[in-house]
Amino acid sequence: MGTGAIVGNIDVAQVTLYVFWIFFAALLWYIRKEDRREGYPLEHDVTGKYDKDPWVWMASPKTFVLPQGTGEVHFPNGKRDTRPIAAKRTAKFAGASLEPTGNPMLDGVGPAAWAERADVPDIAADGQIRLAPMSIAPDFSVAEGDPDPRGLPVYGCDDEVAGTISDIWIDRAEQMIRYFQIDLSAENGGRTVLLPHNFTTLEKTRGAQRYFKVRSITAAQFADIPGNAVANQVTLLEEDKIMGYYGGGTLYATPERQEPLL
Repeated sequence: MGTGAIVGNIDVAQVTLYVFWIFFAALLWYIRKEDRREGYPLEHDVTGKYDKDPWVWMASPKTFVLPQGTGEVHFPNGKRDTRPIAAKRTAKFAGASLEPTGNPMLDGVGPAAWAERADVPDIAADGQIRLAPMSIAPDFSVAEGDPDPRGLPVYGCDDEVAGTISDIWIDRAEQMIRYFQIDLSAENGGRTVLLPHNFTTLEKTRGAQRYFKVRSITAAQFADIPGNAVANQVTLLEEDKIMGYYGGGTLYATPERQEPLL
């Protein structure tokens, strides 16, 4: 027998190759189990049926300890998303698109979808509520030389005024602007709502007057923006609904946006 041979037709190189194949197959199996901790088991798109015990590919439950003593969660937990879907199927086959049946930006469908996050504020590492308006966060201010957005008008995608910026919501952990607080005009509901900073652009009129432009929704649609239940505080769930509303406007704000370009 040659060098490295174990028996007549098996040697060390061959055994090493087989061991690698077995290890790699086990690794793929482990990874495919771990990526099913959320969103599984899958439901059939039309019938809603699902495998209640997909033991081959499902990982065993793991406990995740939440920060700041806010409890524990377990995944996978077998819970289904039982939220009613305010949309109807456009065709009777699996994978057919859904058409919203009410206000598309509030129905949670398509780009307006939002996740069922915890209905509590985000907490920073030091225990403070992470997002707060600058009016109650005296350690933060607009940098000298930068334009102060407070008092500037906000326009919708229809070039109509929706309201005026009354405050700036900052991220204490990242030290950056997250939202603008908007006082809506009376014709747009007269409410106070939040506007995500990343949905705005600072522009100027021909007379060099500054204003903020929101291209995702019209001025009138500001009236239905999901609100925050507690003043000077926004929860993770409320944030997702607010972002979903503006995101949904990129498709649903006007009928033309849902049509082909040609």
